[in-house]
Amino acid sequence: MPDLTVNDIHHATETLSKLTEHLRDAPDPVEALALVEPLLDEYTGLPVQFGDTLRALARVIADHPDTPRAPALRLLVAELRSAAWEQSDQHALHYVLDDLRSLLAEPECSGADGCPTPECCRCR
Repeated sequence: MPDLTVNDIHHATETLSKLTEHLRDAPDPVEALALVEPLLDEYTGLPVQFGDTLRALARVIADHPDTPRAPALRLLVAELRSAAWEQSDQHALHYVLDDLRSLLAEPECSGADGCPTPECCRCR
């Protein structure tokens, strides 16, 4: 695998910016969910990946022999690790997509009178 470059990371963030702009143009909700779904995958999505990246950065800084062993540095590394857990905690956002997909797939109704049961669709 070739070495990763700063340009590779810039390309990834540019792609995310393009996605945001596309979503601002109000595409079909089903298409929007399909585009966002890989970002929120419970195993490989951005929250998990970014959390792992922050933990790896903290480890590189803490373990490198040239890193000064100062109390301030230990606090900053602890902040990185704390932020990593906060990011990883967002992994459950994939459930939001599942719920949105289910709601979008339900038929529209004309209110309580047009529904066979009160729980049948979006009017609940």
